[in-house]
Amino acid sequence: MAVKPLEDRVLIKPIESETKTASGLYLPEGAKEKPVKGEVVATGPGKRLDNGKRGEMSIKVGDHVVYGRYAGTEVEIKNVKHLIMRETEVLGVMS
Repeated sequence: MAVKPLEDRVLIKPIESETKTASGLYLPEGAKEKPVKGEVVATGPGKRLDNGKRGEMSIKVGDHVVYGRYAGTEVEIKNVKHLIMRETEVLGVMS
């Protein structure tokens, strides 16, 4: 099953945080924080502007991004959790 985001939405695969601290302690499942980083898997064609043309997306497939902790809608694709969110919900691109 493939998902193609519409308009200015992006499909992001969250990057899970480390399960082990720097000192070597393993964190229990309940202590982990929700991921705020991820990799862009797919993008929509861009938002339709008032003049009828499409705006260019500033995010491309393969970009590693940072987003808000509760941004987007969680979906499961092939038993892997992904997020679909608007491009404006992405806070930044990591380089």
